[in-house]
Amino acid sequence: MKVLIVGSGGREHAIAYSVAKSEKVDKIYCAPGNAGIAELAECAPIGAMEFDKIVAFAREKRIDLVIVGMDDPLAGGLVDELEAAGIRAFGPKKNAAVLEGSKAFSKDLMKKYNIPTAGYENFEDPEEALAYLKTAKFPIVLKADGLALGKGVLICSTYEEAEAGVKTIMVDKQFGASGNTMVVEEFMTGREVSVLSFVDGNTVRTMTSAQDHKRAGDGDTGLNTGGMGTFSPSPFYTKEVEEFCDRYIYQATVDAMKEEGRPFKGIIFFGLMLTEEGPKVLEYNARFGDPEAQVVLPRMKNDLIEVIEACVDGTLDKIDLRFEDNAAVCVVLASDGYPVQYEKGLPITGLEEFKKHDGYYCFHAGTKFDGEQIVTNGGRVLGVTAKGKDLKEARANAYAATEWVKFDNKYMRHDIGKAIDEA
Repeated sequence: MKVLIVGSGGREHAIAYSVAKSEKVDKIYCAPGNAGIAELAECAPIGAMEFDKIVAFAREKRIDLVIVGMDDPLAGGLVDELEAAGIRAFGPKKNAAVLEGSKAFSKDLMKKYNIPTAGYENFEDPEEALAYLKTAKFPIVLKADGLALGKGVLICSTYEEAEAGVKTIMVDKQFGASGNTMVVEEFMTGREVSVLSFVDGNTVRTMTSAQDHKRAGDGDTGLNTGGMGTFSPSPFYTKEVEEFCDRYIYQATVDAMKEEGRPFKGIIFFGLMLTEEGPKVLEYNARFGDPEAQVVLPRMKNDLIEVIEACVDGTLDKIDLRFEDNAAVCVVLASDGYPVQYEKGLPITGLEEFKKHDGYYCFHAGTKFDGEQIVTNGGRVLGVTAKGKDLKEARANAYAATEWVKFDNKYMRHDIGKAIDEA
């Protein structure tokens, strides 16, 4: 088979790594890819939103399967365009990708189908939002309705902070058109857990659990980022939690989307909050998480292509998903100053060390070639992942491996997986 992966980050590198292990695949392409993905795939300089070029490239290269990694092309309808051209594609169509593309839609869906989530209201008028907030209980959460690279969520402790938040999202449009509608949500407390799942429109198969660290600084301080690191499995995702979610959340979501005439095929990422009242849905994503994919996929025993084909063909019920009985931790090496301002183009050394060790991975997120040299090309540069027999060993291994890599403005959190000690 010839496979084309759409995207350029650490998630797509983790996908490419898993695809490369499949005996069914003899050629991988990636658009646009990065310097790390280039070791596994032929990279094409086509942007993820250049749908016409992607379709033309897939036709020209006689691609058998396109895997869309990123949220924007899914929400924009890339899968619809590929399928219309007769090209097999993995990922939800535009009318199903709205599960992530509109927070207002997903909240309304959960309310309609009694899927546990936080109380909320949707607003299109900033004045109405402010009037509502005057009567609200704080802290409270404001969310830009559309896609905002994981950054369109503000937690406000006071009315004054909420007032500034409404201005940021709805008036100043800091997240662009994503802020045309805003969700005001009750603040939930508890442990956060991420559960990725494969879906074929009818059946859902959940993967091993993970937990992400969104804030830029140690101790969960600083601004929200795309994710500074993650670990898998979560010690807080117990058998009881899993049974509750199987019954009231996972299948219920797949059934709800089908009922709405929006059958979902692809990946549903369930962002869960384990509250005192039980697990509730914090958010849905319509694709692999980044960096969650970097700890979940290396632990998966199945052939990724076989599972993906089962999702496309509607035969996922015949698949038994299996994961290694171990743990993985990913520490993101970022550019100092991320997520605000940072320098790019700095040479990276030490990457070859990963080839010498089993169970260690370096997934490229923001890298490119400058001649023969690999240089930094983003805020999140690399995801250093390591396995271990348990979470503590995996964490020690991952942090040891971060020392192998050098670049001038290297920055990382030093407390990824701190919850492991509290379990």
